[in-house]
Amino acid sequence: QVQLVESGGGLVQAGGSLRLSCAASGTIFSVNTMGWYRQAPGKQRELVATITSGASTNYADSVKGRFAISRDYAKNTVYLEMNSLEPEDTAVYYCNAKIQLMSGSSLNYWGRGTQVTVSS
Repeated sequence: QVQLVESGGGLVQAGGSLRLSCAASGTIFSVNTMGWYRQAPGKQRELVATITSGASTNYADSVKGRFAISRDYAKNTVYLEMNSLEPEDTAVYYCNAKIQLMSGSSLNYWGRGTQVTVSS
């Protein structure tokens, strides 16, 4: 019914930048909050940043001032601009979206994840 497809991960040196994208498609009526989470090996999945339908943003303290989340509402796409990357940012990054379907149901969806590796 709904797919979230992420792109933009990869390998980068410390201090470098990457831009992640996530596009939602399917039988979508509306998309509420979209966001990014990450999970490093041996750690729990944690919030990175979220952006609401009203463009309010929220960031983890560890990425404030370095990462920026944005959204293309017409394309149901969320972006994560990551600057000044640190080895500690290495993780699988997952896209998340709270979506209301044409059927009226409102569900929480996850992408498959994209690997971000920052070398020192």
